Amino acid sequence: MYKSVLFLILHVKQAAMKWLLFVLLGLALFSCKKKKYIAYDNKNYKKARVCRESNAADSAFYYYNLAKNDYLKINDSLGIAKSLVNMAMIQTNKGDFYGGIESSLEANKYLKKEKDSTVRSTLATNYNNIALAFHFLKSFDKSFDFYFKALTYIENEDDKLLCYNNIGDVLVTQGNFKLAKKYLQKALLTNNSTNYSKALNNLAKAKYLDDENYNPLPELYQALEIRESNKDELGKNSSFETLSEYYAKKDKSLSLSFAKKMFETAVNTKRPSDQILALQKIIILDPQNYLTNFQKFISINSDLQTERNKAKNQFAFVRYDLEGRRAENEILKSNSLKKNFGLLTLSTLLIGGGFWYRKRKIRLQQEKELEVKNTQLKMSKKVHDVVANGIYQVMTKIENQESFDKEKALDELEFVYEKSRDISYDKLDQMGSPKDCKEKISNLIASFKNDDTDTYTVGNEEEIWTTMPQSHFEEVYQVIRELLVNMKKHSQASRVVLKFERSENQVEIHYTDNGIGIPGDIIHKNGLTNTVSRIAAIKGAIIFDTKTEKGLKINISFPVS
Repeated sequence: MYKSVLFLILHVKQAAMKWLLFVLLGLALFSCKKKKYIAYDNKNYKKARVCRESNAADSAFYYYNLAKNDYLKINDSLGIAKSLVNMAMIQTNKGDFYGGIESSLEANKYLKKEKDSTVRSTLATNYNNIALAFHFLKSFDKSFDFYFKALTYIENEDDKLLCYNNIGDVLVTQGNFKLAKKYLQKALLTNNSTNYSKALNNLAKAKYLDDENYNPLPELYQALEIRESNKDELGKNSSFETLSEYYAKKDKSLSLSFAKKMFETAVNTKRPSDQILALQKIIILDPQNYLTNFQKFISINSDLQTERNKAKNQFAFVRYDLEGRRAENEILKSNSLKKNFGLLTLSTLLIGGGFWYRKRKIRLQQEKELEVKNTQLKMSKKVHDVVANGIYQVMTKIENQESFDKEKALDELEFVYEKSRDISYDKLDQMGSPKDCKEKISNLIASFKNDDTDTYTVGNEEEIWTTMPQSHFEEVYQVIRELLVNMKKHSQASRVVLKFERSENQVEIHYTDNGIGIPGDIIHKNGLTNTVSRIAAIKGAIIFDTKTEKGLKINISFPVS
C-alpha cells in the first residue's frame, strides 16, 4: 500500500501548494525593471495593480484587459505585453492553466526588442508563468524547457538562484535526482532565508529519494524551523508535506500527524488544493476514518473544480465582452468619420452594429452557460458512476459476505478512491484482454448475488469482447452496473439473468428479472437516465419491455466496429 502512497504523493505533489514558489520568481522579475519603463498615465493599469495588491484578482483581470486596449490605441507594445502577462499570471493562479498559457503566448508577440532590459525582464516573467502552467498540467518536459528559457533572460542573481530551485523541483518530479541536486546546491547560495528554506527542503528530498539510506531529517527540520521563524505558512505546509512523505514507510503515526498539520494549515490559509493534497495522505494513513475523510475530499475537490471552471468562463467572458465593446466603438468611430455621406447610412450602421453586438453578446453568454452546465453534468455523471455506484457495489459485497474481510474491503475502497482522483482528467482504464473483460463482467454480476437474489450469466464468453473499443466496454460496464444497482434498490427480484450474444460485429445483451417491473412513464427516472444516454453514445439501442406480466425485460444492442 505504501508504494501506492508514494506514487500518489509524487503524482500530485505539483498541486497548488507549490504555486507560490514559482509565482514569487515571476513577481520579482516583473518588478525589478519596472522603474526604467516610462509610459503614459494609464489609469486602468493603475487600478489593476491596486486590485491585485488587494487580492481582488477578478477585478484586476478586468482592468488589465482595459489597460491592454488602451495601450493598443497608442501602439505601446510593451504596455500591451505587460498587461497580458499580468492577465496570464492571474489566470494561472486561478486554475485556468490553458488560458494562462494562451495569454502569455499572445504577450510574446509584443516582446520583440530583446535588448531592452524591461522587455527581457518581462520575457523572463512570461516564460516563468508558462513553465508554471505546464507544471500544473503535468507536462514536466515543457515546464523544464520554459524554465530554462526564463533563465536566459534573468539578470538579477537572486532571481537566478530561485529559478535554479524551480528547475530542481521539476527534476525531482521527473525522478532525475542527481541532476536535481546540482541545481538545488546552486539555489542554496541565496541570502534570502525564505528561498534558502525552499532549496534546503527540496535538496533534502532529492537526496533521500536518490539514496534510501540517507538521513534528510536534520535538513528537513532546519527548513521547517526557518519557515516557522519567518511565519511562512505556505512554506510550513511544504515542510509538513515532505516530512509526511518521508515518514510514510518508517512511522505511519508520525506521517499521519504531519499530514493532519498540513491539512489544518491549509484550512487556515484557505488553500483548498493543499487541503486535497493533505486529505489524499490522510485517507491512506487513517483507514479507520476512510469514509469520513473521503467525503471531505469529494466535497472540497468538487468545490475547487467548480471554482476553476467558473474562473475559466469568467475570464473568457471578460475578454469576449470587452472585445465586442471595442469592435462596437470602432464601428461608431468609423461611422462618425463618414457622417457626411448621409444620416440614413449612419443610422443603419448604428442600428445594425448594436443589434449585431447584442445578439453576439447573448450568444456568447448562452454558450458559456451551456459549457458550464455540460461540465457540471459530466462531472455529476462521473461522480455517480465512479463513486456512488462503486461504493454501493462494495457495500453490496460486504452485505452478502458471510465473513467480513476488512483488508479486501479497504483495497476495493482504495480502488474507488484512485478512480475518483482521475475524474477531472478524463482518464480511462487501460484496455484489458477479452478474458479480463469477461471476468470483470462476471465478477460484477456475481457481486449482486445474495440469499434473496440469484444472479445468472449466460453467454459471457471472450468472443463477446474481442475487438471491442475500450470506450464501448467502459460504457457497457457502467450500464450493467446501473441496471443491477437499480434492481437491488427497487425491483424486489429473486432471479436476475443477463444473456450475452454476438453476431459478427453486433452485440446484444438481454436483461431479465422477476421483480415488480417498472412503469413505462418513469423509465427515465430511478437513475436510468445515464443508462439510456450511454447506449446512445455508442450508437446502440435500448428497449424496455414494460408489458411483461411480471418482472422486467431490457434488450440492449450496439455495434463494436
